[in-house]
Amino acid sequence: QVQLVEAGGGLVQPGGSLRLSCAASGSIFSVNTMGWYRQAPGKQRELVARFTNVCSTNYADAVKGRFTISSDNSKNTVFLQMNSLKPEDTAVYYCAKYANSAFLTPTYWGRGTQVTVSS
Repeated sequence: QVQLVEAGGGLVQPGGSLRLSCAASGSIFSVNTMGWYRQAPGKQRELVARFTNVCSTNYADAVKGRFTISSDNSKNTVFLQMNSLKPEDTAVYYCAKYANSAFLTPTYWGRGTQVTVSS
């Protein structure tokens, strides 16, 4: 059983920062199979950031320059550092794991953590 547990969401004012974490268990950790998605009310779930390989990352245009994905492989944990947050970043953020690094659609999902950016 693969388990992904997110933490770190909450309420923050515009311009603030949050750091999300995702602890993975139940399988051998491979950083290039991990990523972050988000889903806002009335919108489709969208990719935020993912590792494309051990040395490369991919970010949605809307978050480039503001968000950073990273990992602590010894703890089987991935992070999403979110800076300069905007109201449009409000969404449920999901940790995701791909069955294969080449997959475009995740196979496993965390339950999500709410991020609300509001004054």
